[in-house]
Amino acid sequence: MSAGSSSKKLINEPGSVVTDAIDGFLATHPHLRRLDGFPDIKVVFDPAHDKSKVALISGGGSGHEPAHVGYVGGGMLTAAVAGEVFASPPASAVLAAIRAVTGPGGCLLVVKNYTGDRLHFGLAAEQAKAEGLAVEVVMVGEDAAIDTPRMAGRRGLAGTALVHKIAGAAAAAGMPLPAVAELARSVASRCATLGVALSGCTLPGHPPNTRLGPADVELGLGIHGEPGAAVLPLPPVRQLVETMMTRLVAYKATASLFGPGARVALLVNNLGATPPLELSIVAGEAVAAAERQGLAVVSVLAGPFVTSLDMAGVSLTLLATTPDMERLLAADTAAPGWPRSSSSSRIHSSRPQPVPLPTGPADVAEAATAQQAAGAGSSQHAALTAGCVRAAAEALQQAVPLLNEMDAKGGDGDCGDTLAAGAAALLAGLQAGSLPTAPAAAALRGIASAINSAMGGTSGGLYQVALIAAAPAVQVPEPGVKEWAAAFAAGVAAVEKYGGAAAGCRTMLDALLPASEALSRAAAAGETSGAAAAAAAAAAAAAGAEATKGMTALAGRASYVPAEAVAGHADPGAVAVLLWLQAVADVLAGRS
Repeated sequence: MSAGSSSKKLINEPGSVVTDAIDGFLATHPHLRRLDGFPDIKVVFDPAHDKSKVALISGGGSGHEPAHVGYVGGGMLTAAVAGEVFASPPASAVLAAIRAVTGPGGCLLVVKNYTGDRLHFGLAAEQAKAEGLAVEVVMVGEDAAIDTPRMAGRRGLAGTALVHKIAGAAAAAGMPLPAVAELARSVASRCATLGVALSGCTLPGHPPNTRLGPADVELGLGIHGEPGAAVLPLPPVRQLVETMMTRLVAYKATASLFGPGARVALLVNNLGATPPLELSIVAGEAVAAAERQGLAVVSVLAGPFVTSLDMAGVSLTLLATTPDMERLLAADTAAPGWPRSSSSSRIHSSRPQPVPLPTGPADVAEAATAQQAAGAGSSQHAALTAGCVRAAAEALQQAVPLLNEMDAKGGDGDCGDTLAAGAAALLAGLQAGSLPTAPAAAALRGIASAINSAMGGTSGGLYQVALIAAAPAVQVPEPGVKEWAAAFAAGVAAVEKYGGAAAGCRTMLDALLPASEALSRAAAAGETSGAAAAAAAAAAAAAGAEATKGMTALAGRASYVPAEAVAGHADPGAVAVLLWLQAVADVLAGRS
């Protein structure tokens, strides 16, 4: 078995991929334009460019988006010249771009170091010069995977985007062509990039790429699928990033620039198919690895910059900055493909400084109430509450196999495990003395807080919202049946409101609602015995849970499975309500 990208693509036909993509891009960015030369001439440009200033042009084969079309806009590129996927654009297209945007300010071509790009951009530059236009060319080749470059030199990678940004900002500020060109060369010479791929990439209309095995990664795999420096088993990302950072800092061409204390910009480039979740992990590890190398990270940019179609992987680029480069890197740009980021000059850190959790008026009031209750002889109520919580938690823990089996009929089979995790948190809180058991409102909020971290998923959220909604109704010194009935009703109403279910949907509500109604009837009848009221509620919950055997699931995961899959089986959420409510009733009756 091998790991590869998919041959399934959202395209019309392989031959129109690039032109279709350009027109789609322009449909979403109507302030930009293209030259009327399809399909041979594919040039996107900024019609608002001031020709008294330097025009910046780049491009190359498509498939590396947002490079280069996404970088067209004030403060970056003036025009981008696109070839077919992974194919250099013809010199005629480059020349058309030069003619379209170059004025008295002249033109700078930023070219990734690949033979085809060098030839076609170079030829166009010479033709433009012959026409009397001021044109300079800067080559970018910063691939640190190549220890000893051959005649072709080092490949141009994501560092090219940093050249675009800094040179583009300089051009927008009015710097003359020679100065912009020299700055661009300086940026290119101070960059080092190293990539790692988890998969190859698949070209439109081609079979899936199966270059790498399911457990392998390739260090230095090129953005067109060119061979890298090494294939190795995928290690934890921290170890992988450490390896990459060590090689970057030791890269011969820039090693003297990356000594301890050096100020650097770090670009974390998504090669195409890396989820944002994973990219953020890589970014955090990269900042930490740079810190361990003694570098001062003054800018971090993470996202897709120079991609390789659907290649899964990342590249890291280090740029040894100067004060001018830092200022220009942080300058505003209208280019749609460049991320909006903070212009803060702070050094980035892998150790974030969390802000203390805020407290609300209820927290302060409850703390005072709890202190008063403690001094007013509430130990009996606290002990009774603790007994109820303990019994309910233990009942849920004992029912894990039953609840999981029931949940597997129409869900993911983890109902018992989820509730047991919350139960364990409650028992641990009781054992440690950290779970408040008096006054009643504080106890309910304490239970909600305890299960907040322990219980994931929908059920955890529903129990929390019920407990929080119930608490205000028992915010009295000694709540009785009347107050507990009101609290139970408020909690159940919150579950209905935020959970989106109702009676008859085959959910926990089908046990909660009858129990709430039973409590309300007991309160209305003047019942003062908590044990009797709880017993009535538990009996009503039992009848409600039993009734779910004949219901069609209209909410929750079970609503997505065939009705016959759950027919004749009770809803596990409703059964769980019965179990903990019966346990509470037993404690109040002195049976536990």
